[in-house]
Amino acid sequence: MEFDFLPKLPSSNLDDRTFDELVEECILRIPRYCPEWTDHNISDPGITLIELFAWLTDQMLLRFNRVPRKNYVAFLELLGIRLQSPAPAQTDLTFYLSTDLDETYTIPAGVEVATERTETTEAIVFTTDRALLIGKPSLRNFLTSQTLEDHPQTLRDRFTSQWTRQSNGNWEGREQLLFEEQPKPGNCFYLVLDPEEPLEGNVLRITFKGAAATSTGINPNRPPRRWEAWDGEVWQPVLLQETDDETRGFSFYEIAQQGRNPSQGADVVLHLPQNWPTTNFNTYRGRWLRCVFTTPDNNQPGYTYSPRIIGLSVGTIGGTVSASHNIIIRNERLGISNGKPGQTFQLQTAPILERQEDEYILVTPPNGLPQKWQEVRDFADSSLNDPHYTIDSLTGKIQFGPLIREPDSLKRHTQIRSRIQQPTREDWQTYNNINSETSLENQYGAVPPPGSEIKIVAYRLGGGRKGNVQSGTLRFLRTAIPYVTRVTNHRAAHNGTDAETLEQAVLRAPQILRTRDRAVTVEDFETLTLQASTGAIARVRCLPPDSSRAAGTVRLLVVPDANTDAIVQGVGIAPEQLVLEDALKQKILRYLDDRRLLGVQVQLSEPEYTGVSVRAQVALEAAYNHPNAQQEILFNLRIALYRYLNPITGGPEGKGWPFGRPVYPSDIIALLQQTPGVRYLGPVLLFPIHKQGQTWIRQKESQSYIDPGLQGLICSWADNKLRSGHDITLLTP
Repeated sequence: MEFDFLPKLPSSNLDDRTFDELVEECILRIPRYCPEWTDHNISDPGITLIELFAWLTDQMLLRFNRVPRKNYVAFLELLGIRLQSPAPAQTDLTFYLSTDLDETYTIPAGVEVATERTETTEAIVFTTDRALLIGKPSLRNFLTSQTLEDHPQTLRDRFTSQWTRQSNGNWEGREQLLFEEQPKPGNCFYLVLDPEEPLEGNVLRITFKGAAATSTGINPNRPPRRWEAWDGEVWQPVLLQETDDETRGFSFYEIAQQGRNPSQGADVVLHLPQNWPTTNFNTYRGRWLRCVFTTPDNNQPGYTYSPRIIGLSVGTIGGTVSASHNIIIRNERLGISNGKPGQTFQLQTAPILERQEDEYILVTPPNGLPQKWQEVRDFADSSLNDPHYTIDSLTGKIQFGPLIREPDSLKRHTQIRSRIQQPTREDWQTYNNINSETSLENQYGAVPPPGSEIKIVAYRLGGGRKGNVQSGTLRFLRTAIPYVTRVTNHRAAHNGTDAETLEQAVLRAPQILRTRDRAVTVEDFETLTLQASTGAIARVRCLPPDSSRAAGTVRLLVVPDANTDAIVQGVGIAPEQLVLEDALKQKILRYLDDRRLLGVQVQLSEPEYTGVSVRAQVALEAAYNHPNAQQEILFNLRIALYRYLNPITGGPEGKGWPFGRPVYPSDIIALLQQTPGVRYLGPVLLFPIHKQGQTWIRQKESQSYIDPGLQGLICSWADNKLRSGHDITLLTP
């Protein structure tokens, strides 16, 4: 192990003798110890033995001179630095029901869902973090508004005296306009649902019954509307994909194509946010949804006439819950206590994940009740009667309180014994008093009584980068659940990291000594944020103070870690995979709250990402005049671009694209010329991709350079619909 990243301080050479010097020294000693040995030629068997022992001695001296590196690792142990355990990947699992149930349905916590198992790969298992409640929704209000407002105030109730509630919960009545008679962008309607039902994370089905022979004038394949839900802070998009809207933007196009009447109804399926609180807007209280008439895309028509409906109903067909890459092991028996200090037990499998509140050890004394013991990081603050234990997450080794021989006691007894070489009666009395008053050994932490049964209630296996699975891969329930027909993850898993290596721990040690677990300077906040995430954060930047923020406010830009395998596959990392999830955000804030100065407020946010799409032409060497070789080189060039234009692996140093650094065509030219087989380059064009609202838009015209902004980051990914990928073509001679 080479610590190349440590300061190059002078190192002591404890024994600088070489192999040749050792051989020469042995030969010079032959006349002294064996004068009858007179043949000192290289072919002599005795010289061969001398060279053999000289080589063995040289190897021992080599290891002897490496002792300071071993001492450095021992120093890490004295600091209490342990290798961090792997972190589990996180995602959301959506369960779909076979029917609309009549009452609230509960999917319990701890449900295991796995990827497909093949002959070469094991299944990757995710476990739900909490119970999922699927409620029975009811519609309270149907409201319309001419203008778009974050906090709607000007509302018109369409239910009053015009619609009636049927026995089955449906609302029906006269034709109602969803937008104004002459629709304009910004027109919207709101659906307010019953606040008493548990609908957080539910999959909601809204059935619209359209008026017959209603024309809207839109392109049903690209309807200019947006579905949103109020999560307490912002309006979140809730229409997962266009195929979930069977009304095709309320045009009922598919129903008409099938020869059906729109009055029979068509469904819109919405995936509601997991945080969907009850809110009061104007005089209406409930959980809020809205549909907004958006500005049509270029060359696309808008609503010429407002859609009309005659009926409306809601129901739930599933729900979404958070899940982690882990398998829960419950009630594992570790063994029987022998009553000795420092005894250890071994878990059946390792490594294990960081423990939660319901994961602990039970000690059951003979003929006694089970006792809950507490895990501690070390026994430094444990007294004789404290029920403490430690767990090594990487090895699964459990240890109870040790018996330690105290240096101060040893020193005092040594001094007394040195004085009683010729003891007097007073010396013997003093020594006996110390033996009775001071013990040579000290117990740190309690010891389970002899015969006690040791059992761990629960612990979790899993974690690692392999848990960053792609979307749509978690599809197999490990145990059947009534009414659940299928399950999937609509987004890729993220934040899974491998266990810390020794090299990473060595690099972390100077940071710990510098910060001393207190956030004061800019570097302190950055270092502690990385420590809080247990490898889930790739990069962090603490912004300098400015006049736009209140005094005492620290703002951190956080780039979560992501699975970089997509880069090698020629896809890149999309900005959606770099989203700072609320669970990770709260974990970092809790960690920093214990270490920040009193009165300092911490704000976490994501950098502003700017996409880059490269279009270039390359000419290859004549030796690569083969279709397969040419396609391989073009593929490697695209991979190099996805790796270079990346917040995690990009930039000139390969440590992530620098914050605020623009990208120039010269950067791309220098990168592409490094690929073997490239002879020369043609034009290199850069096309920026910016986020507008909830969508990404690729600019049609190229730019001389792309500036992500003062604190922005460059990224690149492949999306055929957006045309965000890199287009590299061959120049023909």
